[in-house]
Amino acid sequence: MKLHILPQSFYNQSTLDLAQKLLGQILVKETAEGITAGYIVETEGYLGQKDQAAHGFKNRKTARTEILFAEAGHVYTHTMHRHCLVNVVSGEADIPESVLIRAVEPILGIPIMRQRRGEDKKERDLTNGPGKLCQALGITMDDYGKQFTQSPIYIAQGIMVEQISCSPRIGIDNSGEAKDYPWRYYVEGNEYVSKR
Repeated sequence: MKLHILPQSFYNQSTLDLAQKLLGQILVKETAEGITAGYIVETEGYLGQKDQAAHGFKNRKTARTEILFAEAGHVYTHTMHRHCLVNVVSGEADIPESVLIRAVEPILGIPIMRQRRGEDKKERDLTNGPGKLCQALGITMDDYGKQFTQSPIYIAQGIMVEQISCSPRIGIDNSGEAKDYPWRYYVEGNEYVSKR
């Protein structure tokens, strides 16, 4: 399978547009064990300074969130409940916005994913959540600050998605009115979506 890395210009769009345009694209990670990849089927947009659910809310700049202030297309990894999650830095430089990748549909390196996630897992359960997909693809905190336009972690051109659905984001109940913003996007009918 020939993979064509998306150019930097792909990331130069609004965060919510990017969250939708990422659907159907291919998230790829190269490791010593081999290449793993999957079609992105679920994302969530986080609008930084004005979004109470975002790590960059009120322009909070810490050692953890510093990369959110970089140009779009950087990798922002962080941990939640001991799981690594991966985000695409988005929006304009100095405005801390990002897109969380919540689920992918495996297409390359499925045996490697099984080794990492457990041989007894159904294929659907390998990557149908943000922590699961990072474990399956071998995405770690060491990927923090890299760029999605070059190996070992990158996003390649994928397929056209015909039907996109949206809903409130998941797992942010303590974020005031932001918990109701409909900024979660997913491929309608895809079995790898984390929650329907």
